[in-house]
Amino acid sequence: MRRPIAAREAGWAKKTAQALARLGISPNAVSCMSVVFALLAGLCLATTLYVEPPLGRAALYLGAAFCIQGRLLCNLFDGMLAVEWNRTSALGPIFNEFPDRPADVLILVGCGLSLGPAWMSTLGWLAAVLALLTAYTRALGTTIGADEYFIGPMAKPQRMAVATIASVLGAVEVMIGQPPRVMAVALILVCLGCVVTVGRRLKLIAQDLKSRDTTPSV
Repeated sequence: MRRPIAAREAGWAKKTAQALARLGISPNAVSCMSVVFALLAGLCLATTLYVEPPLGRAALYLGAAFCIQGRLLCNLFDGMLAVEWNRTSALGPIFNEFPDRPADVLILVGCGLSLGPAWMSTLGWLAAVLALLTAYTRALGTTIGADEYFIGPMAKPQRMAVATIASVLGAVEVMIGQPPRVMAVALILVCLGCVVTVGRRLKLIAQDLKSRDTTPSV
């Protein structure tokens, strides 16, 4: 089961996937590129504190926003190449799932490191742990016989949307001389949203298991 993404039906997405297929680029390579984009985003965010000129810091925040979206585009095109262009492989399921985990961590930890003080940066680590927990909960459902649930409110697309918006607003904050409050608020939202997401997914998984329970009542 694939995550429902409306952009798959967009003309630009289909043309880009077609171009990648004609170039012979594999879905697994695109999946790996998502981690590269995530690493670049994390580095941009983590180094904002070490660049003094406001214009340079703002450029790093905007670079992070660009790379986060690059990561999401890789997530879009690897699936399109595999399914629509029949480029599946035996290792495809690994490349489809595993790169998302370090990508989430790199971006969210980078968001936390951009805040400065160590106690503030723990927000990024907490958000990363909770993001991994949401993915684990989804995988757990399929492992024990339930349906696969991608629901939010803080699934991967929503987490990355929050991180992108916070990065853009972080650039604005820098240019007007304000401290990075937006990123802190964004990470708190991600943490709270992930907790709700895990709860909703567990509830649906439990309902699936109960509905399929064939154990005779005593």
